[in-house]
Amino acid sequence: MNLRVGHIAYANCAPFFHYLMDFGFHGKIHGGVPSELNALLAQGKIDLSPSSTFEYGRNWRNYGLLQDLCISSSGPVQSVLLFASRSLEKLTDVPVAMTGESATSINLLRLLCLEFYGFPLCEMPCDKQSVEEIIAAGGSGLLIGDRALKAAMYIDVPYVYDLGQLWWQYTGLPFVFALWMIHRDAIQHKAQALSAFYLQLQQSLDRALSDLDQLASQRPEAAWMGRERLAAYWRSMSYHFTDRHRQGLEHFFQLAVKHRLLQELPQLNFFQSCLLS
Repeated sequence: MNLRVGHIAYANCAPFFHYLMDFGFHGKIHGGVPSELNALLAQGKIDLSPSSTFEYGRNWRNYGLLQDLCISSSGPVQSVLLFASRSLEKLTDVPVAMTGESATSINLLRLLCLEFYGFPLCEMPCDKQSVEEIIAAGGSGLLIGDRALKAAMYIDVPYVYDLGQLWWQYTGLPFVFALWMIHRDAIQHKAQALSAFYLQLQQSLDRALSDLDQLASQRPEAAWMGRERLAAYWRSMSYHFTDRHRQGLEHFFQLAVKHRLLQELPQLNFFQSCLLS
């Protein structure tokens, strides 16, 4: 039974997916930004995906998690960036244009402002202009993924804040941006396929991480980012979920409950029984 797998269309997912076909995966790949994949996963239109941490926190009863895997950073992540017209502590009344691509990054910025800077974020919807246009015109905005990487290369602003670095600075913990989430129907009906996919995914990731320079030489992102910078970007992240990552994730959820961004503290459901061969 073929799996329907979501693929975040950002450079940070390449280590998971680049070699996946080489290890026998023959399911369907659905590309999209995190918010699009969140919706498909919630509706059961895809079986699993690396998806927004906040989406798991909001609807955790509908999902299981692949063990040991995530997208995270311990310090700068380079691709979740606040471009600001003034220093962060002075943004109390400054509208910040928000990307609609990731609930996790938006809520991380909200929590950083509430918990560590003492003010609610002043958010501005982007209906008529892109976030990049607002930033280039002297405004402030949040960008993620490849859009953030590109903006950091070409847009000159007074302040650029890496949200992964800010979280690390204030908590000393990794920040988990995405988890491998499985829809509960797939857990019930596609356990054997999930088992095979998990092994294929581990093999694909291991091969990628064994030679990131070689991976970068084969990726289209190198055309605009450069091979060395692309490989360094992957090295700044972690793709494995450890006890420290669990502490960082649980702290994020605790703060989200404290500040009423989540109604309850989610439980982490790792369906290891699905992954036995």
